[in-house]
Amino acid sequence: MVNALSVDVEEWFQVGAFERTIDRADWDSLASRVVDNCAVVLDLFAAAGVKATFFTLGWVAAREPALIRRIHEAGHEVASHGWDHARVFTLDPATFARDLADSRRALEDAAGCAISGYRAPSFSIDQRTPWAYPVLAEQGFLYSSSVAPIVHDHYGWRDAPRFAFRPLGDHGLIEVPVTTVEAFGRRMAAGGGGFFRVLPYDFSRWAIRQVNAIDERPAIFYFHPWEIDPDQPRVAGAPLRSRLRHYTGLGAMAGKLGRLTRDFAWDRMDRVVAEELRRMPLPELARAA
Repeated sequence: MVNALSVDVEEWFQVGAFERTIDRADWDSLASRVVDNCAVVLDLFAAAGVKATFFTLGWVAAREPALIRRIHEAGHEVASHGWDHARVFTLDPATFARDLADSRRALEDAAGCAISGYRAPSFSIDQRTPWAYPVLAEQGFLYSSSVAPIVHDHYGWRDAPRFAFRPLGDHGLIEVPVTTVEAFGRRMAAGGGGFFRVLPYDFSRWAIRQVNAIDERPAIFYFHPWEIDPDQPRVAGAPLRSRLRHYTGLGAMAGKLGRLTRDFAWDRMDRVVAEELRRMPLPELARAA
């Protein structure tokens, strides 16, 4: 089973945990670490011989176009993570459309290729945003990986399907949620990020094996470049819970990712999505054509 490996490219100061602590007006005055962190990630992937999808903020692409070109030229997929990490449920349809268009333009200008994938910041497409998928379809995106089908205080859409689905019925747009595992009557997050850093590696290995063998579906895994950077600045004014979530396990992350790339087969989101589409019935419109 080939699983999808993805990286949500943002600066250490752009994360949801610090959105009420660090003012966006101050972003340009803070030390950038995204280029160096992505270089470590790219080297890790090259050593493992794997390709991945880099869901990247337009804000980053506009400031670091050489990084986006390097990602693309290394054979990885470049996809959109929105413009500046604004959660979708904080926007309205018109603002969301501008956010998508601005991000896509910056990414395509930097990479020199078309952008077809999208991931909402903090998995913020949920039951509050029924209008988001029509906007994505109108903008020409082919897939989204923007749903976390769990209950969490930061995000989550518990009633969403666990695996790939068509949010617009007969339209070709596909949503591919981040991986969860069901065991002992519970649904647990198992697709990366803070859960991967904080929990023992053996849990993630077990969960991905369950999804591959029992559910017979690919895992959708993600992490951020700042998660392999234990030397990043500390934000002293952030709430204790946010600091614990953000800083726990940073020093062990690169080693755990190395094990992950050796234990499983990985590829870009767009290629895994293509395989998922082959599993799904064709939309009525496609059959009629």
